[in-house]
Amino acid sequence: MTAYPPALLTDQYELTMVSAALKDGTADRRCVFEVFARRLPSGRRYGVVAGPGRLGELIRDFHFAEPEVEFLLRAGIVDETTARWLSAYRFTGDIDGYAEGELFFPGSPILTVSGTFAECVVLETMLLSVLNHDCAVAAAAARMVTAARGRPIIEMGSRRTHEAAAVAAARASYLAGFASTSNLAAGAKYGIPTTGTSAHAFTLLHDDESAAFASQVAALGKNTTLLVDTYDIAQGIRNAIAVAGPDLRAVRIDSGDLSVLAQHSRELLDSLGATETKIIVSGDMDEYSIATLAAEPVDMYGAGTAVVSGSGAPTAGLVYKLVEVEGRPVVKRSENKATVGGRKTAIRRHKPTGTATEEIVVSQGVPDHRPNDRLLQRSYVAGGTVIDAAPLAEAREHLRQCLISIPWEGLKLSAGDPAIPVTVVPTA
Repeated sequence: MTAYPPALLTDQYELTMVSAALKDGTADRRCVFEVFARRLPSGRRYGVVAGPGRLGELIRDFHFAEPEVEFLLRAGIVDETTARWLSAYRFTGDIDGYAEGELFFPGSPILTVSGTFAECVVLETMLLSVLNHDCAVAAAAARMVTAARGRPIIEMGSRRTHEAAAVAAARASYLAGFASTSNLAAGAKYGIPTTGTSAHAFTLLHDDESAAFASQVAALGKNTTLLVDTYDIAQGIRNAIAVAGPDLRAVRIDSGDLSVLAQHSRELLDSLGATETKIIVSGDMDEYSIATLAAEPVDMYGAGTAVVSGSGAPTAGLVYKLVEVEGRPVVKRSENKATVGGRKTAIRRHKPTGTATEEIVVSQGVPDHRPNDRLLQRSYVAGGTVIDAAPLAEAREHLRQCLISIPWEGLKLSAGDPAIPVTVVPTA
């Protein structure tokens, strides 16, 4: 979902390279580009692949229509030769990559794009924009899900990010294990369960808190959630149960010392006979604040700003690099940014028990296959034809199984080494 034609997500420097390559005759050289991370964000022990399921639609729609080409000509960004090439552009190459929901680590070749130099290079910004955003959100969300220890989390960060990013963030959060979203566009587009409660404004609208609660219950029934911290939380809970009765579905607390308030609220609800009424907490929740509430009587969390912003890591740090030209490995030798040339093939190695032990990445070859090895790459585009990605529910389950497979140390929220090492075997 984007407000712009996908082709205009291209950066100008990409068109500069296309123009020059068309002029010097190198535009049609067969090339391989790879998307990978040199390192994980600080404190992270794994990355999560998210976004390939959105790329198919964007690649299908990636073409330069007459208005876009006219703009590029009028602005002096391209010449007539490049304009004609762009007008006829359709991606005809191949794209392979890790399955959505797969874990990745430094050096993992999570996406491989093959074709002519020109047709591949114009996709760079669009591909990185989607993957860097979605992978960052999914990794943050996965850490929150781990910290929640089976308690559901609602994604509610739409007001804290760009409107199109909000829909993508809801999708990535759900892939990572969130139970639902408050974003209705994500619900409509991706079939994600939606949920929501009222805000403090609704309580303030009414003459008193009880009147607001009565209005909400009259409209939605007792299977709703009442926000009880507009004034005094204890009195808010009393008012909620007085209005809705002891079978009210849930109350939400959005401020204060949530650890103390959760304990007091549970005690008060139980004393009022509302033993089945759930407690939902929200308000700047991230994986660390969720973890601190693990021992408290909290039934559900609401996460907003932290999840849609990657919880301190708003980008996954992925790069798009040329690794092969006409079958010949090429490398970048810049200090701290050196690359390994050649198209890569990757497998994940496991113990017989299912625990992942290592990722093997081989350049211009295939890793020796052992029992319990798993090939990590699949086809997303073949000869320009988009192959549909796995359904979102399947990707969600795949990630759940991947997180089970890594050593338990890899799930820690503290800084440390990647959950499993990656061994890159260069071209012989």
